[in-house]
Amino acid sequence: MNMVPKYCFFTKGVGRHKEQLASFEMALRDAGIERFNLVTVSSIFAPGCKIIPRTQGLQMLNSGEVVFCVMHDLRCNEPNRLMAASVGLALPADPAQYGYLSEHRSFGETEEKAGEYAEDLAASMLATTLGVEFDPEAAWDEREQIYKASGKIIRTTNVTQSAIGHKDGIWTSVLAAAVFVLQDEAEQIKA
Repeated sequence: MNMVPKYCFFTKGVGRHKEQLASFEMALRDAGIERFNLVTVSSIFAPGCKIIPRTQGLQMLNSGEVVFCVMHDLRCNEPNRLMAASVGLALPADPAQYGYLSEHRSFGETEEKAGEYAEDLAASMLATTLGVEFDPEAAWDEREQIYKASGKIIRTTNVTQSAIGHKDGIWTSVLAAAVFVLQDEAEQIKA
């Protein structure tokens, strides 16, 4: 069986409940991925993998299916605590080369800041693989320009979910995920 993903979609969610596990379940439901057996994998975005909309990806998967993803979550029951979970992506210009996904979670960061951090992390990992020289201490905006000017990295993006902890201390969960689809609809019909 070929285990290289053909498609990937991005999703995010937030959930709140008096029980920690239930708050995570609510975040999975908000993200639309609660009906799958999720297996988290590391950070490689396969060559030739196509990014598709979440709605299309969800239609290509079956309830109970084992689904691979890069996912990060964060849970907290501290009132008014800002939290974020993010997955960043960096794609190379060469479609035969693999890209990178990265995970980041934090307290006290805005959604924008957490997303930029995850995106920067993915781009930095890809840049070192491709031999792009950069100053790791430089600001993200400056490194982003260097990466893209190299002609070796064509796209970076992120999916990020932030939330503020419930005022009454109810568990709050945030998650972000890149979800892989191993086969297309035509192959599913044959199966």
